[in-house]
Amino acid sequence: MARSRFPLRLRQTLAIALLAGLTFGAQAKIDQVRFAVDPTYPPFESKTPKGELVGFDIDLGNALCAQMQAKCVWVESQFDGMIPALKARKFDAILSDMGITEERLKQIDFTVPLYDTHTQLIARKGSGLRPTAASLKGKIVGVEQGTVQERYARAKWQPAGVQVVPYGDQAQVESDLVSGRLDAVFTDAAQAANGFLKQPQGKNFELAGPIVQDPIIGPGTAIGLRKGDAELKAALDNAFAEIKKNGTFDTLQKKYFASDISIQP
Repeated sequence: MARSRFPLRLRQTLAIALLAGLTFGAQAKIDQVRFAVDPTYPPFESKTPKGELVGFDIDLGNALCAQMQAKCVWVESQFDGMIPALKARKFDAILSDMGITEERLKQIDFTVPLYDTHTQLIARKGSGLRPTAASLKGKIVGVEQGTVQERYARAKWQPAGVQVVPYGDQAQVESDLVSGRLDAVFTDAAQAANGFLKQPQGKNFELAGPIVQDPIIGPGTAIGLRKGDAELKAALDNAFAEIKKNGTFDTLQKKYFASDISIQP
């Protein structure tokens, strides 16, 4: 997500949620956490040829569960269906590079912010495309369905004549970019730089233009929780504070990213 200052109302909401979670910090131990994940989004989460889940979010979730002495269970889900499925109790939490936004806070709660990445455009090298309505007018831009990137593109670019095409998962977006069905993709820059652009199919593409900062995109990434699940929130917040303190988080981020993605004060 873009590195931007928290809007006042969003800061207040997160502060209240954090205090509420800490109040319940001494409650019963959490024995198991079922995390939702979309395994089409390397390096955050993907699957090996053997079908094993790997990636930064997977390692992060496992580290949190180890700190909590709880069992981690991973539930695969398409990103755009995660919030409804969370509400329906198909899993306990969303750990899938989900950004904190005011729109999402109306439906679910979040832990403390975990990390912060950028949002950028990917385009063919030398295309000259920029992440603006003027530059993209008449072009076709792919986004993963349900993401802040889709919401931003529909709000800011689509009215100006940009064709925004949503996909069920990130792998489909990248496939159509390579095949030429798309002119550009709007996505998480860390996902692009450390995933798609490092793969052979990404060799002819690049991050195009500056990062995009906007309240629609939000100030950072956290774990999504059902409204009022204060016990789980407190357990995850406390576990995250511990793995930040003992250096586990820093070790994990250095494993996957060339730059620091931790939340800056």
